[in-house]
Amino acid sequence: MPAESAPDASTSKRLTVLSGPSGVGKSTVVKELRRAHPEIWLSISATTRAPRPGETDGVEYHFLTADEFDHMAASGALLEWAEFAGNRYGTPSAPVLERLEKGLPVLLEIDLQGARQVRANLDDALLVFLAPPTWEELVRRLNGRGTEPPDVVQRRLDTARIELAAEKEFDVTLTNTSVRDVCRELLALMAAPTM
Repeated sequence: MPAESAPDASTSKRLTVLSGPSGVGKSTVVKELRRAHPEIWLSISATTRAPRPGETDGVEYHFLTADEFDHMAASGALLEWAEFAGNRYGTPSAPVLERLEKGLPVLLEIDLQGARQVRANLDDALLVFLAPPTWEELVRRLNGRGTEPPDVVQRRLDTARIELAAEKEFDVTLTNTSVRDVCRELLALMAAPTM
């Protein structure tokens, strides 16, 4: 992806939320966007799930015990949180709000439940839905990962049907036919002035 101009801090004071079904390529898009534009801050979610091979605490996720997560949720220290496949995921609110107050571009990569909570808590957030080119492609991507047992993949597919039906709740939909194109479009959305 060629270097493009980064969002101007004077127009990037809103939070951008990227959501979509599991397997649609959210992490791939975010990784590429951050590679080209490291000034865009990506919130690191907290989770109760165990690290996968190669994951590091504080890099991919903040790995917490169930008690630590419960304490954060009960004390209001999470902007949003949701449970999926027996684990909980959430966004610590303090780092997000600190960066927004400084006018820095902030990006969240979260699920549908989390996006709904962010919309309820921060109504000026920009919610972007990342859609697969086709249902068949989404199934292929999820099965092709090889990181989860078939029952977990099936749960993700069942959840994906619900998430795809909620697309109209989002401000913008981007179809992930090309990571490069999606990154360019997402960058333009983040740079657009808030209304």
